[in-house]
Amino acid sequence: MTDSNRTELRQALGQFATGVTIVTAVNGSKGPVGITANSFNSVSLDPPMVLWSLSNDSSSKDAFAHAAHFCVHVLTSDQQFLSERFACSGTDKFVDVDWTQGIGDLPLLSEFSARFQCRTAHQYPVGDHIVFVGEVLEFAMRDKRPLVFHGGRYALAERRMMTDVAREVEDRYLHASDRAQAWPKRRESDN
Repeated sequence: MTDSNRTELRQALGQFATGVTIVTAVNGSKGPVGITANSFNSVSLDPPMVLWSLSNDSSSKDAFAHAAHFCVHVLTSDQQFLSERFACSGTDKFVDVDWTQGIGDLPLLSEFSARFQCRTAHQYPVGDHIVFVGEVLEFAMRDKRPLVFHGGRYALAERRMMTDVAREVEDRYLHASDRAQAWPKRRESDN
C-alpha cells in the first residue's frame, strides 16, 4: 500500500465516530501506565468481554503485554485535555490526576463516563497492532456525555430525543403495515 493510499485509508476509517478511552495497567515495579485509545469495543455479554488494540510501536506495549489486568475508562466530553496528555509518550501522565487503585492495583481514574476493570484474557498480534481481549470483572457508569473522535478531531455526542426516533419508527411501521393489510384486500377484489 502506498503512503497516499494509507493516508486515504486513515481518512476513510476516521469517518467512523468512536469514543475516546484511556486504558491503564500496572507496569510491574515501575508503577502505573496509561494510554489513549479509541479502538475499544464490546465483544461478548456472556461472558462479559471487551477488546482494544495497541500499536506494536508503542512504548507501553511491553507493560500491557505483561499486565494481568487492565482498565478501560470511557472519557467524558470535558476530558479532552486528559486524552491529549495520555496520547503523549515520555511524560508522567498521572501527575496531578485524581486516581485510586482497583483490582490488581489497577490505576482507576476518578472521572469517567464508563469504566471497565478487566482480567487480560487474550492477546492477538494482528498486523501492526496487538489486540487485547479482557474479561470484565467490575464496571461502573455515570450519566455523563462521552468524548467522541471523528474525522481526525474531537467531537461532541448529542443525544437524540427518543420520542423523535420512536415517532419515526412508528410512522414507518404504520405505513408499511397499512400497505401490507391493503394488499391482500386488493388481491381479493381482483378475483
